[in-house]
Amino acid sequence: MQEEISPEIFNHMVELAALELTPEEAAYLRGQLNKQLQAVHALQVIPLDEDTPIASHGVPYPPEISPAPRADEWHPDPNREDIIAQMPAVEDGYIVVPDIPHEELE
Repeated sequence: MQEEISPEIFNHMVELAALELTPEEAAYLRGQLNKQLQAVHALQVIPLDEDTPIASHGVPYPPEISPAPRADEWHPDPNREDIIAQMPAVEDGYIVVPDIPHEELE
């Protein structure tokens, strides 16, 4: 099995995600991610007819039996102040997050 996610790439992703993993957890997670990529590649080689809709699947879900889309409504959290009080940095009522450094992957 050729691994697409090398230890170097995985360590970079872990750093970007600010995760703290033991060496055992890191090895397990990297292995699982590589297995997921293998599964995706296995699905990509399945031949499909040109007229197969992109989102088709085995269970029909026609509009007649589909529920109506729900309204897109905003419901503010009633405990906003409690959440804001837990943040390390707040400015004008907004949570301040550190800048994410951007680096080119080779």
